[in-house]
Amino acid sequence: MRNWDPRAIIGLGFVLVLLGAIMPLLMVLQIIRSTWALNFFSFAASLSGLFLGIIGAAYYVRLHRR
Repeated sequence: MRNWDPRAIIGLGFVLVLLGAIMPLLMVLQIIRSTWALNFFSFAASLSGLFLGIIGAAYYVRLHRR
């Protein structure tokens, strides 16, 4: 993971958090059917996106510290 750009990690985290927010919205609107696996995937995507965003931000600050 050392060769990854911190902005790419933050971007991936943002996409995962966005996916974790859109999926429940689509389930509430009954556009997609709510299943246990889909609910778990949505939660896992949101949680992992949050952690990736925090890790990416910390890595970005570490690289650009004076």
